[in-house]
Amino acid sequence: MSKNPVVHFEMPYKDAERVSKFYEEAFGWNMNNAGEQMGHYVVAQTAETDENRMVKTPGTINGGFYPLSASAASTEPSVVISVDDIDTAMKDVEAAGGELLGEPQDIPGIGKWVSFKDSEGNRVSILQANRR
Repeated sequence: MSKNPVVHFEMPYKDAERVSKFYEEAFGWNMNNAGEQMGHYVVAQTAETDENRMVKTPGTINGGFYPLSASAASTEPSVVISVDDIDTAMKDVEAAGGELLGEPQDIPGIGKWVSFKDSEGNRVSILQANRR
């Protein structure tokens, strides 16, 4: 098993209600709009989670949807990779030829997160989860 697993996915949406209804009806996912304070991010619960919002079944991930806009970081789906130390991971990304897309942001109750472009121009993110 990799020491840096994929732990989350993200995709853009044009209509929060429509995307929520689609994934609820098509796959039975629990969709939750986090509201204005969280940028209208829609959390997609694809697997059962524990009291810390961590998936109970190994190998499963949850995800989210962000508003598609002119200022959106990306218009394509992406994945989030878990890292132990975001500062070290950022240096490793740059050393491998990646480009950081801004500074790490704190996600309340989750951890520190930042996006980057890989060597092929794909947007990917890294997350250092809060220690529980």
